[in-house]
Amino acid sequence: MISADKANIGLDFQKATAIDLAGRDVFEAVQISVNPKVITTPKVAAVAADGIQLIATARVTVRANIQQYVGGAGEDTILARVGEGIVTSIGSAQSHKEVLENPDKISKLVLQRGLDAGTAFEILSIDIADVDVGKNIGATLQTDQAQADLKVAEAKAEERRAMAVAAEQEMKAKTQEARAKVIEAETTIPLAMAEAFRSGNMGIMDYYKFQNIQADTDMRKSISDDDDTPAE
Repeated sequence: MISADKANIGLDFQKATAIDLAGRDVFEAVQISVNPKVITTPKVAAVAADGIQLIATARVTVRANIQQYVGGAGEDTILARVGEGIVTSIGSAQSHKEVLENPDKISKLVLQRGLDAGTAFEILSIDIADVDVGKNIGATLQTDQAQADLKVAEAKAEERRAMAVAAEQEMKAKTQEARAKVIEAETTIPLAMAEAFRSGNMGIMDYYKFQNIQADTDMRKSISDDDDTPAE
């Protein structure tokens, strides 16, 4: 209380006991009020609009807010809010080059968000300590999408091939079925001719004429096949 009085900080006995009962160090609170504390954030990764990942580290200078030291959020809340502000600021940049050229732009945007509201501290400044370029997330996503599209195309092509094979097999089955019916029909011809001989509907001369027609047909077919054969 003597230190607070010398630093012109309003801290009465009731407030000091309340801070102590809350489990916080009263002397530390006075020290941070007099000498602001610097908190370094962990590395925060964010992606700009052009798909390039940036990894930033910030130093946050805070001063204890005695009036809100009881019931106010601690350093973890400050770090979490600053990290969220950095992600939002980088994500709103059209290009990662904008952030690399003006890292203080992040600080200004984050400070405007009033991140110390409801906390035991007052944020005095946010300084970007380091910004590193990470992965090209946009290119990685495009590559993954291209691979996914390729797999879909391959699956569709395989489906079409399987359908074509099935159609070919079905056609072969129908052809074999038709050929079997033709063979079955051909087997009835001798029986029909024998029945025609017995019933007197067909004579021997008719049979010879039929044989000549069949031989002539076979000869014409043989000549046609020879004409279709390509010359060497």
